[in-house]
Amino acid sequence: MTRVFSEKISTRATRRPELEAAVKLAGEIRSSGVAVTLVVHEHKQLGRGIELAMLAEELKASDVGLEFLTRELKGSHDPSGIVFTVLAAMSGMEREYIRDRTLEGHESARKRGKTIGGAGVTDEDMLSMALRLRDQEMSLRDIAKRLVITTGTKKGQHPSPATVMRMLREHDEQAATAASA
Repeated sequence: MTRVFSEKISTRATRRPELEAAVKLAGEIRSSGVAVTLVVHEHKQLGRGIELAMLAEELKASDVGLEFLTRELKGSHDPSGIVFTVLAAMSGMEREYIRDRTLEGHESARKRGKTIGGAGVTDEDMLSMALRLRDQEMSLRDIAKRLVITTGTKKGQHPSPATVMRMLREHDEQAATAASA
């Protein structure tokens, strides 16, 4: 029997419903006496660092096998084996290293006067409206749905919730700096 679970969500998410369902089903099938192997494209899709090690322990406790189709861990693995544990820890460190290097690059670019990302889509009118909607305790997603980009290639579209969050955070930081000066 083959069952496919698909999830397009960050491994940093604290809740991953499809992964949880796959692990639960694997445990249920295994408890009936049938050998079960959880097959995953690559180990990074299960998590990194401690999350991956904890998942491996859960699979090992249920006697569920683990197989990766690509990358460093390609092949079948004992989820609690030393090689698997070391590579899980290294993948967690790799994520932190990439994140730190990216942030350093962004900071270096800002210091040189470079803009990070695409052209800005927010303006004072949009900020004013976003502040009013936030005061009404609307979510970022709902605020973004009410705002409309007025210029550029995205004219007529809504900004993303992340853009709204960044715009409001920058406003709050500027207001705090002005208040402390």
